[in-house]
Amino acid sequence: MARMLVDGDDLVVRLAWWERVAVRRGEVRVPLAAVRRVTVERDWWRALRGIHQRGVHIPGALCLGTRGHQGGKDFVAVRPGRPVLCVELWPSAPFRLLAVATGTDREGEAIAGGLRRNAPNTDASTPCRQPLPVPEETERHRAGVISSPPVPLRRATGFTAQA
Repeated sequence: MARMLVDGDDLVVRLAWWERVAVRRGEVRVPLAAVRRVTVERDWWRALRGIHQRGVHIPGALCLGTRGHQGGKDFVAVRPGRPVLCVELWPSAPFRLLAVATGTDREGEAIAGGLRRNAPNTDASTPCRQPLPVPEETERHRAGVISSPPVPLRRATGFTAQA
């Protein structure tokens, strides 16, 4: 299974040979300066966001590859029953989240502690992962057009207000 390690000033996700074939890439490498928050997720399925784009996805057995969502892309290598090391990245990075399964909770916490110490821009304001941004409801709101107020169904009866 994939491993996460620090190589100089980079955070590297090393993949086994069969994982490289499945996701069609060698390794995932991001600068340590791009690390925003590091957490360990005890429930493996909570690390999955968005929809499967590339790699292997066998429901309930394995999720390996990229997943897309409204905030960008995540790279995941998770299996059921294993804790997941979740590394949130700043928007300048190619992925928004790196999620890699670890052997045990203790191993995950040890790796997370090392990453928190080595990454210079880690946000320690909260120990939890942050939710994805909510997409706008319509194109009109995205363009900054404010919709007009609703038109009344009936006219006022019998009187008018004067100022």
